[in-house]
Amino acid sequence: METLRRMTDEQLVVSYSEGNNQAFDILLSRYENRLFSYIYFIVRNNELAEDIFQDTFVKAITTIRQGRYTENGKFPAWITRIAHNLIIDYFRQEKNENVVSNDDSEVDLLNNINLSERTIESEIIEGQIKDDVRELVKLLPDNQREVVYMRFYQNLSFKEIAEATGASINTALGRMRYAILNLRRMAEERDMVLTLD
Repeated sequence: METLRRMTDEQLVVSYSEGNNQAFDILLSRYENRLFSYIYFIVRNNELAEDIFQDTFVKAITTIRQGRYTENGKFPAWITRIAHNLIIDYFRQEKNENVVSNDDSEVDLLNNINLSERTIESEIIEGQIKDDVRELVKLLPDNQREVVYMRFYQNLSFKEIAEATGASINTALGRMRYAILNLRRMAEERDMVLTLD
């Protein structure tokens, strides 16, 4: 088992395709938390997230077993892309609007505040700003909200975002640009102050 843990993702895929089920268990343990978090962030429903998570790995298993997995050193992006496509399929079927809440996140998307002195008042104001940003992020179009999540909450590069969503890097950058413009516009329309003076 320790030998398996030292293998690269690609080596584990090969080992699994040759019948070693423990190899897939290692892959699953490496990416299950990150992948489930991504799915849950988009769908905001634990039961649905579990279903899509399971479907993602079933699809991955089927693809690997059928010898259709292309080895390219990007297993995390590949598995995220499967989840992404399943999420899109679900929402197409349901024709629902995808509303996202960022309640558990502590990221300020618009400003990097470095205060030399922390006061209770500044912490309360900063907390309110973060809450305001979370509310605004919910109102973004799906593709912009997804890029914001992947960039600021998963710390993915724009190259990784492009691979996971099947878009070009320029498209991912454009979506981020429009997301930030939309967040600023919405803040102005609501007279929200998103900076600490």
